[in-house]
Amino acid sequence: MIYLDYQATTPVAPEVVQAMAPWISDKFANPHSPSPWGREADAAIAVARKQVEGALGLAGGSVAFTGSATEALNWALKGSVEKAPPGRNRIITLTTEHAAVLDTCEWLAGCGIDLTLLPVGPDGLFDLELLARALDERVLLVAVMLVNNEIGVMQPIGEIARMARAVGALMLCDAVQGFGRVEMPQGPDLIAISAHKIHGPKGIGALWTRNGAEPEPLIHGGGQERGLRSGTLSPALCVGFGAAAKLSDERCNRDYDHVRQLWPLALHTLGEGWIVNGSVNHRYPGNLNVRRDGLDAARLLADVRDFAFSSGSACASGSGRPSHVLKALGLDYREARSSIRLGFGRYTSQDDLVAACRKIAEAADVQGRAYA
Repeated sequence: MIYLDYQATTPVAPEVVQAMAPWISDKFANPHSPSPWGREADAAIAVARKQVEGALGLAGGSVAFTGSATEALNWALKGSVEKAPPGRNRIITLTTEHAAVLDTCEWLAGCGIDLTLLPVGPDGLFDLELLARALDERVLLVAVMLVNNEIGVMQPIGEIARMARAVGALMLCDAVQGFGRVEMPQGPDLIAISAHKIHGPKGIGALWTRNGAEPEPLIHGGGQERGLRSGTLSPALCVGFGAAAKLSDERCNRDYDHVRQLWPLALHTLGEGWIVNGSVNHRYPGNLNVRRDGLDAARLLADVRDFAFSSGSACASGSGRPSHVLKALGLDYREARSSIRLGFGRYTSQDDLVAACRKIAEAADVQGRAYA
């Protein structure tokens, strides 16, 4: 199988597997135990935390481990609302955000929070002037993702953070698809990340918070993670996250240059008739979201069984609903259902990419002739 679904998840790096192995078998102690074995596990987690923080490259804050990026985003949003000063009860976000943000914001709106959803243009970018008009002293938090998980479009996070701070609001960045792949922007107060998007294990994420901007705890109990997130940490998962972060930090430029060469190769190999969804210039090049008139993407996925790719985000692909991101770009139902997402990365070879794109193009041609 040729794997082209790097936005859904990434293959675990061999170096990460090797780093995790002892903590899965022999070194099984509870890291919160005062025993020598527990202290050894706790020390390993401390190293992993420094590795993740080092890969982020941000000063004046720290990382708390979570069970996923979804948990981190829920914690950032709900915990910030809980901690908000009187009069700040408004959240601003984009219509193209991940469901972990949008669904949480809708839940908060049901609890009385004022929610403002800003639209994007056909290129997936939003007008900063809209944000400027929406910002005032009532805004508690602005939530915008760095790299969109479906179309790869990148938003100007540094400028958004500056604008939010100017009115005393917090800025939350969902950096799941950008961490370890592009340089982290300066300015956000809260940043959610995940291990399995950077060749690490599933089941662990993290929330970086600027000092003083820590949200109220979402999970109470044993007081782990400085009392911010209770629950026994997994040394294996933490060590795996740290190893993946360190490796991604060391390879970031090399990996980026690799996918930057693959993106035009994939588009060229697909051939004529394919239209890029979202901005061509303001995007992470490891994501190619394209559509072809008349294509049934769901059927294409069934026809091309030797290759892993997607017709939308991994979280929503089983719902049967058109992508809310593509809908936000102005695509109609027919255009959205004719779209596919190819994600490539560190271990994608040019030969594999060409072979997969040729097969996809051939299957699309066959489908087109059948319905001509």
